[in-house]
Amino acid sequence: MKTQHAPRRQLTAVLIASLFAPALAQAQQAQAADAQQVTITGNGRGQSRQVEAVTAAELKQLPPGSSPMQAVARLPSVNFQSADAFGAYEWSTRITVRGFNQNQLGFTLDDVPLGDMSYANFNGLHISRAVATENIARAVLSAGTGSLSTASSSNLGGTLQFYSVDPAKTFGGEGNVGFGSHKDSHVFAKLETGEMGFGRAYISVSDQRSEKWKGSGDQKQQQFSAKVLADLGSGQLRATANVSRRAEIDYQDMSLEMINRLGQNFDNTYPDFKGAVKIATTQCGNTVGGVPSSYSATCDDAYYAGSGLRNDELYTLGYEGAVGGGVTAKVTGYHHHNKGMGLWYTPYTASPDGTPVALRTTEYGINRDGLVASADLALGAHNLRAGLWLENNQFDQARRFYATSPVLPSPYDFPANPFFTQWQFGFKTTTTQFSLEDAFQISRGVALNYGFKSLNVKTTASRQVGDPASNPQGDISAKKAFLPQLGVSFALDKNSEVFAGYAQNMRAFQSSHTGLSPFNTTQVGFNAIANGLKPETSQTLEGGWRLNTREVEAVVAAYAVQFKDRLLAIQQGPGIVGNPAVLANVGNAQLLGLEASASWRLGQGFSWYNGLSLNKSQYKSDYSSNGVTYATNGKTIVDTPATMLKSVLSFDSRTLFANVGVDYMAKRYYTYLNQGDVAGRTLLNTSVGYRLGGMAGLKDLTVQLTVNNLTDQKYISTVGSNGFVNSDPKGTEQTILPGAPRSMFLSLSAKL
Repeated sequence: MKTQHAPRRQLTAVLIASLFAPALAQAQQAQAADAQQVTITGNGRGQSRQVEAVTAAELKQLPPGSSPMQAVARLPSVNFQSADAFGAYEWSTRITVRGFNQNQLGFTLDDVPLGDMSYANFNGLHISRAVATENIARAVLSAGTGSLSTASSSNLGGTLQFYSVDPAKTFGGEGNVGFGSHKDSHVFAKLETGEMGFGRAYISVSDQRSEKWKGSGDQKQQQFSAKVLADLGSGQLRATANVSRRAEIDYQDMSLEMINRLGQNFDNTYPDFKGAVKIATTQCGNTVGGVPSSYSATCDDAYYAGSGLRNDELYTLGYEGAVGGGVTAKVTGYHHHNKGMGLWYTPYTASPDGTPVALRTTEYGINRDGLVASADLALGAHNLRAGLWLENNQFDQARRFYATSPVLPSPYDFPANPFFTQWQFGFKTTTTQFSLEDAFQISRGVALNYGFKSLNVKTTASRQVGDPASNPQGDISAKKAFLPQLGVSFALDKNSEVFAGYAQNMRAFQSSHTGLSPFNTTQVGFNAIANGLKPETSQTLEGGWRLNTREVEAVVAAYAVQFKDRLLAIQQGPGIVGNPAVLANVGNAQLLGLEASASWRLGQGFSWYNGLSLNKSQYKSDYSSNGVTYATNGKTIVDTPATMLKSVLSFDSRTLFANVGVDYMAKRYYTYLNQGDVAGRTLLNTSVGYRLGGMAGLKDLTVQLTVNNLTDQKYISTVGSNGFVNSDPKGTEQTILPGAPRSMFLSLSAKL
């Protein structure tokens, strides 16, 4: 056994040595500062947890219209995947951090909760819709232990916090235009008022359009943003408005068998509706001329189309400043409204006139109102903080069917006049979170922080339409009165420190009739679990060393996580009448890992970033469904690569700038029994730009060319697009999506 694992240990040692040797050398001999700024950093100086950040400079290197998640993906332990070149196609976007998926992470924008950023989100919205990437100042990842006061009820495994840019103090503006592969076009424009009588503000608009890289259909989004800062007493008033309109045509979910048989470029028939009707009548078992046709599994190879429609408005109003008695307060009220639909043209339901295809929708409506507040008080060596988060969320969800003839509805538009509503629900969710913490400076260079949060999330489901037996209603709560957090940091010298932290967290139940929700079952099934189901919890222990100098930023961290009461929908056997699938606690999991990153200057305008993560995440319990035991104990958690390596070499001479990045990821499983996996891949991305300076009344005129997947690798991006399964011995589960081919984008930006 020792001989077998020796090469792997040697490889790990070589990787870590190559990662930090230049950084340590730079720390020992300082160089003159050059123009290049380190943009991906381990800048959690003084923090007792692993914290890394991506700045606006890094975000500007992305192709126009890209999701900010593309830049965050360069951080160690972050596995972000999307089937499109921009990371914005929401059906396919998936992020895991240290083995926890996005439903188990926390996301905020300017302290306002974004929910779990899932596709069928019931309590928030994706960051790609919440704000234009050009308006993001930085993104901060707490990979394992998020701040106690973070407004999230899902952060078992850490938080990702985004912060928008503040309005400039001088009048001006900026804009960029871009175009590229797949008929991509992007326009962004922002106007800054500068300091005026009311304060300062900006407004911005953007339009993003791109064709799918295979099949037919467009991904379209328009955004409007505004932000106002105004002095008020001894503090500052802040207000924001972010409006988004998004429509995306789906790529077909594929299986390994389909890719081998049809190739990665196979897709749905859109805009060929006659072709979809032919498939429905010849392969899907529909009646043709009064005679039922035979059914073939190839019916599910392609449909007419699918799409996602999302309209969002997110408004905030807040105040930050001194309130007396040495107390500094920050309070933000917010309102979020969403109208959304997931559209699918199904060959399994006929339209009223007999056309063997109908439009099926899953419809969403969110109305969230909330308050996020904190108060800070310094008492000698102690810095006390109390945090409060209150939210009332009204979520409406429905499953409806619309006719496809005589008028075929557009997949870009919200349909009207359904001929059938299968079910409709109203979910009311109230969230209360309180936190209290103390940052205690024990001595120079030694800091201790400790505290707790209390979280209570209650959901009431009301059935509005549907069969009472198969569409449950009722109440369920997830609550923990005491979730502690403890951490310490110790400065070794003025440039380096060690840190360690421990935290407990809880994830509330999902409030919907789809997905891993306690309401995605029958009334009998819900009644059986309502009082006994436990929310998922985690216990995280992490520690590490970080180095921060003018020339170098580096960090090494190790972590161990106990993930308890994992939830999965299973059949619990004849004890429940009708034997429905219900959400159940199926045991525990363990997540162990090591991650390291370093950014350093090499001189002469060159800089180099490397990030390495090693992960061993396993289920620690078997589970049973309908009397069958599944041996998941010791199996690797799905969509969790054991090794990831990211490396970016950059050059900046003040006029010419360029970078080349390598992104390696090991294989990933999409089955709980590890009997289905997708191979590892290595992607190469690059960009080059030139700063033209001032011209025609414009400033900072810059042109940039970006190429993603430079070597045109064929690979699988998303796994679990239709969920995960126990096993897939024949490779027929349609739950994976191929990644985008080589794509090129040219952009031009300038300021007024």
